[in-house]
Amino acid sequence: MPDHLPRRQVLRTAGALGLGAAAAGALSTTATAATATPDKLAAMGAHHGKLEIRKDPFGTTPDGKKVDVYTFSNGRVTISMLTWGATIQRVETPDRRGRVKNISLGFDNLPDYAALSPYFGATIGRYGNRIAKGKFSIDGTSYQIPINNGENALHGGTTGFDKRVWSAKTVQTSKAVGVAFSYVSPDGEMGFPGELTTTVAYTLDREDNLRIDYHATVKGKPTIVNLTNHVYFNLAGEGSGPIDRHVLELAASKYTPVDAGLIPTGELAPVAGTPFDFTKPTAIGARLRGDHPQLVVGRGYDHNFVLSSKVGSDGLRFAARFWEPEDGRTVTVHTDQPGAQFYSGNFLDGTFRGIGHKAYRQGDAFAFETQHFPDSPNQPNFPSTVLRPGQTYKTSTVYTFGAK
Repeated sequence: MPDHLPRRQVLRTAGALGLGAAAAGALSTTATAATATPDKLAAMGAHHGKLEIRKDPFGTTPDGKKVDVYTFSNGRVTISMLTWGATIQRVETPDRRGRVKNISLGFDNLPDYAALSPYFGATIGRYGNRIAKGKFSIDGTSYQIPINNGENALHGGTTGFDKRVWSAKTVQTSKAVGVAFSYVSPDGEMGFPGELTTTVAYTLDREDNLRIDYHATVKGKPTIVNLTNHVYFNLAGEGSGPIDRHVLELAASKYTPVDAGLIPTGELAPVAGTPFDFTKPTAIGARLRGDHPQLVVGRGYDHNFVLSSKVGSDGLRFAARFWEPEDGRTVTVHTDQPGAQFYSGNFLDGTFRGIGHKAYRQGDAFAFETQHFPDSPNQPNFPSTVLRPGQTYKTSTVYTFGAK
């Protein structure tokens, strides 16, 4: 999802945190976390096949909350995650020749995450994607979410789950290692009703599967929930340039067209005969600059796809596979969600530098956010996102890393 915010919008976001342009810089960042992380990653990756995890300080927010970075590895793939936004900071994977690179966009310091990040790697909530005009109703009661994307609410409003410090607990078994993040959102936070308790567990197994298990319950009032992760990938390595040559296979026969504000029109349109047909492996850039009206309005791909593959015995369905042909890295996505937002990095504009100290420009990464459909609370023909007291929200997505 664009998960873009224009720079002026980013500064508003900083303001919502109590961070002006200058105040954002007052965030204290632990220098050792920023400078030593690559060495720590290399050391962990040297133990092939061994499940390892470590915790290090990353920074401190202006109100004194400590932010940590958890780094976990199976000896082949290494993941770094922050308690700020339950954020994937780095994903280190080998190519077909065994050369390891970080393929996830992000920053090496907390101030940039707080003031500039267009949701890099963050856990998104309460509601991933857009809600038209920030308005919805449940059982006849109307609610208003702060507007932060044109006239619409995006990814939970001005201060969503991506800008909260989550509690964290290490998860380690004989088969997997990772972190379970938890956050309690009080009734009325960002205008959403009910007290929502959310736990999201990120675990890496020995087969290079990063599994994300979302769990939420609400007290007091019914609410809406649509959780996802907003990791941005470039399989050639973050900061390495456009993803036009990445090949995508996407198991969706339909998608949801959008209006000028990128709100779904309500139509479930067939992808056949359009630039949105990735049912056969196709380079992302092959039709990206065409004149299809939906590509024009989105400045590229920024659309929800209706997943159509069959659900397997594990409750998950194949959603997509991305492949970078030069170095051979792949990422395959399985989920139990009905849709996924494919975003081709259209609003990256080179105004800030990422973790590798290179500018991220338009089309330098893709995001693939498994989800319920955008604006579902206002679209009666879309699957419901209402969660009521006594019910449990549970969903899972798996990213499998490889090379060929």
